[in-house]
Amino acid sequence: MSCRLKLLVVALICQAPLLAAAAEVVIERSNEKATVRLGGEVFTEYLTSSGSKPICWPIIAPGGVHATRSYPMGQKPNEKQDHIHHRSLWFTHGAVNGIDFWAEGKAACGKTVHQRFIEAGPNEIVSENLWQGPDGTKVCDDRRSLRFGGDKVSRWIDFDITITANYGPVTFGDTKEGTFGVRVAESMKVDAKQGGRIINSEGRTDGDAWGKQASWVDYHGPADGQTIGVAIFNHPSSFRYPTYWHVRTYGLFAANPFGVRDFTGNKQADGSHTIPQGQSITLRYRVYLHQGDEREGKVAEAFKTYCSTVQ
Repeated sequence: MSCRLKLLVVALICQAPLLAAAAEVVIERSNEKATVRLGGEVFTEYLTSSGSKPICWPIIAPGGVHATRSYPMGQKPNEKQDHIHHRSLWFTHGAVNGIDFWAEGKAACGKTVHQRFIEAGPNEIVSENLWQGPDGTKVCDDRRSLRFGGDKVSRWIDFDITITANYGPVTFGDTKEGTFGVRVAESMKVDAKQGGRIINSEGRTDGDAWGKQASWVDYHGPADGQTIGVAIFNHPSSFRYPTYWHVRTYGLFAANPFGVRDFTGNKQADGSHTIPQGQSITLRYRVYLHQGDEREGKVAEAFKTYCSTVQ
């Protein structure tokens, strides 16, 4: 055996323990929700209605750890009960034709109403949803696809959403209140001072990551006695990649391509976007759950894999 071949064999042997087998995904659908199991264990549930929108909750990271806050759907000890609209994982925006879909519980707020599930692949949920104003006015439609995968050390949710202006032009206004959001577990937030940390693809950390453009952001910290991380990747084909990030040290974690004026502090900037009637925009993300910090979770490498394998 040549020296080069011997080195190749040794390299493959050394890598073998790192090559975790993909777990089987099983999805059980009903009218109210879709339960996603990974390797026989519950990974998440897609709830068709929670507050004013569909959400994913709970979200279970590798090791059986709850990665997102339970409030207001449930309650864990020491959880802060603020921002009732921060429901685990969701997609909305604070100014759509002037209507606030981000907040909830106010008379002037809109809601996203599940219409139906579409037949999809074995590891995928596809749903159609109607965005309604407070008076029932039809604002726009969305079609979202959630694909799931994972192994013993990582799990992911690919979230693609196409918003279509079927009822007239639709303007997504310039506001920081949006858009694709996660609220991390209470113990993970930077403000808990238990080791939680934010870092983005450009090396900016914690409060300095807020309002900046980046390909990905990772939020990691302690949860249920383990250190885990939740990263969100923005796909290069997504509308206005790389997105701005509305990521806060109190646990909010959101990708928002529209809030340019708020994020840059430039009062002359305008990040709003109008979708002409009959046309669409598509936004694409991966939520990547991993063990350890961004280095241990190999977040940068996982982002590259996402870009090369998801077209």
